Amino acid sequence: MRVYLPATIAMLRDLEANGEFRARSGTGFALTPALREAYVSGSDEELEYAALLDAARASIRLIAAEEKSEPRRVVVSADIDNVTLRSDLDAPVVRLDGPVPLSQIAAFHVDAPEAAEAVAAAADVIDAADLGDEDAEFTLGDAEDHELAWYAPQELPFFLELL
Repeated sequence: MRVYLPATIAMLRDLEANGEFRARSGTGFALTPALREAYVSGSDEELEYAALLDAARASIRLIAAEEKSEPRRVVVSADIDNVTLRSDLDAPVVRLDGPVPLSQIAAFHVDAPEAAEAVAAAADVIDAADLGDEDAEFTLGDAEDHELAWYAPQELPFFLELL
């Protein structure tokens, strides 16, 4: 199953150093049966993109909690067989049973540097957006308007060197 794991730049550095990715609380997002049921229509590709966007929003939460110095959303895509579906938390949520080795990582997705200001602003208001504050939701939308760039796993050292 393709799983989208919210991350931060610091977590990418840990991945490079340790050769494995440790998802916070073991949480990931995927095209689950519950996600498929939540949409009236949509191809697998469209629903996987929805899961990736949920992971990108969760990345903003990680930035808000622990990494405001590098405010760029990061999502790690991995092919993982053993996950536990957690639709009790949200339709696309899955739990991993441990770290993900680099060999299972298919790609990583990162905001371009131009998104940093919008992502930092979103990190400041994400809790308010969750509670329905319309201005905060607008600020969050500004960050989510930026597309994530795609990188192959073997590009990780070069990407980090260029930061």
